[in-house]
Amino acid sequence: MEDLPVPAEIEQVRWPGGRGAFRWRDVPRLVGDLKRVIRAVKPELIHAGPIQTCAFLSVLTGFHPVLSMSWGFDLMQDAERSAWWRWVTRYTLRHSTFFTSDARVTRDRAVAYGMQADRTRVFPWGVDLDRFRPQYPRRKPTRVSGRKRAASVRAVARPHSSPEPFVLLCNRSWEPRYGVNVLAGAFVEAARRDRSLSLVLLGSGSLAQSIRAILAEGGEIDRVQFGGYVAQADLPRWYHLADLFVSPSHVDGSSVSLMEALACGLPVLVSDIPANREWVRDGVNGWLYPDGEVGELAERILDVARHRTHLGHIRRAARDTAKRRADWNKNFAILLGTYRKVLRLESEERVTASVTAHGVQNP
Repeated sequence: MEDLPVPAEIEQVRWPGGRGAFRWRDVPRLVGDLKRVIRAVKPELIHAGPIQTCAFLSVLTGFHPVLSMSWGFDLMQDAERSAWWRWVTRYTLRHSTFFTSDARVTRDRAVAYGMQADRTRVFPWGVDLDRFRPQYPRRKPTRVSGRKRAASVRAVARPHSSPEPFVLLCNRSWEPRYGVNVLAGAFVEAARRDRSLSLVLLGSGSLAQSIRAILAEGGEIDRVQFGGYVAQADLPRWYHLADLFVSPSHVDGSSVSLMEALACGLPVLVSDIPANREWVRDGVNGWLYPDGEVGELAERILDVARHRTHLGHIRRAARDTAKRRADWNKNFAILLGTYRKVLRLESEERVTASVTAHGVQNP
């Protein structure tokens, strides 16, 4: 479990389910301890996800109401791992009081697995539009002061490059489902043809060695800055340093990183998958490329870079999209409304069950 600061009104309750990787053989023990937590906390509602782990454990306790929440990959990828995973998915959704997800595509998948359609709500999370906002004129890496930054900047933005350096940014996790290796291959192809290109990769993951190998063997690793893990408070600065945000994920819900980029007025280039199509209109507020296609991604990068001086309308449309759909202050109200609806449904069902039981006992 991440040990991050939480607001004073929130109490963290430590239990075995938060201390290690999920294993099926631990389910009986975890369910038993979760029941202990429920008895101690006496919650009015449990909000749990992903579907096959936390939500599954929650419904197994017999507690009601349970609001199950998809994390995207659980329904778009994990649910089809095996017959067992399909059964767990169906069981969890059919025993959930209500369901929420951050994308229509995952909501539709939940219904296909047995969730009642009228007990679902799409809740796209959101970002702080005051923190993630455009900054003009946009800062370039070559203008960032500081001795520590200067060394890394020289690796990604060469002063003699003509035209002005064009910086790509990706902060997706270096795991198979997020396709950062696809971006690495595409960058090698594109950078060989346009020497103004540079790439900033934040984060890390299990594919770190292979991603670095792609860049090194392609001869373009010197044009890449590896920023490591970045604190949330520092993220806006990285978006402001970039000219194009790239998300090559193979599976996703509504990506918060994508929302942050849009909110900063940063043009986006993302894989053509259902969740991304809910946010990006090709040529309007960003661009799409065929998922997993290295060559196609390279071509789109080059095309955007060629038109770098004519992206003002894309930046404005990106910001407008975030203002309309990714405002956390507005979207949070959707979540609170969902909680109220779930509690109302539970109350109505208890009344119905009580009336039914009374009628059976007193014919």
